[in-house]
Amino acid sequence: MDAADLTSCSDIFLRTIEDYGLVGGWRWTFASDEQRWSPSFFRLLGLDPSIATASYDLFVELLHPDDRVQLASPSEAVQGHVSPRATVRLIRPSGELRILSVLSELRVSPEGRPLSLSGVALDVTDREQLRQAQAAEQRRGRALYRTTYATAYAVGVDRTHDFPPEMAQVHGLSLQEISLDPFVMVVPEERTAFRERAMAVHTPQVRFVGKARERLANGEVWQFRIIGVPVWDEAGRYNGRAGMKYPIHLSAATIRTADIPASRRVRRALDQTVRADHLRAARGLLDWSRGTLAQASGLSLSTVRRLEEDAEGQGARSRHKAMDALRRAGIRFIAMDDGTLAVAKT
Repeated sequence: MDAADLTSCSDIFLRTIEDYGLVGGWRWTFASDEQRWSPSFFRLLGLDPSIATASYDLFVELLHPDDRVQLASPSEAVQGHVSPRATVRLIRPSGELRILSVLSELRVSPEGRPLSLSGVALDVTDREQLRQAQAAEQRRGRALYRTTYATAYAVGVDRTHDFPPEMAQVHGLSLQEISLDPFVMVVPEERTAFRERAMAVHTPQVRFVGKARERLANGEVWQFRIIGVPVWDEAGRYNGRAGMKYPIHLSAATIRTADIPASRRVRRALDQTVRADHLRAARGLLDWSRGTLAQASGLSLSTVRRLEEDAEGQGARSRHKAMDALRRAGIRFIAMDDGTLAVAKT
């Protein structure tokens, strides 16, 4: 696990590792020279927030001299020359050596002028501590499924499904059986039609949204909504699918409150399915120009133009930044049961 993986972690997991002192973030606004560090970032660097002042220069100075070149220097940062990822050695004032995975993100004006730099650092020195935190997250997710039957799952490129063990317990089937054939949970009279519809989206690698009635181990039959979305990396390579399943009677608000582990991965995958016409529709609902979207998202005007011409890769980070800006302004992207994506304004 490194800092880039944090984008797909649940809020509860992030709060957990912050409590462990394993992660922290910062932000530097260039025009005002305002710099902010999270309390956990001070702890991560071994500094007392009542004494130390947040400063990107100080952060870089605390790194091992041989590793400082992996991060942008202060002068390079304000010019927009930033390395998005790095693994560096930190030397705390106490002399303790820690290893950090660092994710940096530059925000620019519509004209491409650097505006701010933000980042997150994850302490990867003690992989066992991280493993324990991840194990606790998995236990929480399993308990959630036992009580709500809501879960997130993954599908590999080979179409093998990765489900939590509790799913087998709830449905009275073996985990191996449902991992190889998840449709075995669907009631027999609907199984064939549902399987054919779900499998039809794998070759074109498109989004799937459907409803299915599934039998539980206690004999009850519940109707579930199942969402499956293709996942792409930044280079445009297909990485399988991210999925979520939950009972129909649970509202979207309930699902967000439940904070299903790995649900962020599903949301990011859904963002990748947003195309040029969706972005133009969202701007229209807000009465935004391309420049307004560029300003709100910290992207250049040329990047927004490429997004609206479907010229950016499906896994490009710029797409997620544009989506986040639109959501903050009240736009919702809703996956419909027929597989289409609706755009609405709250």
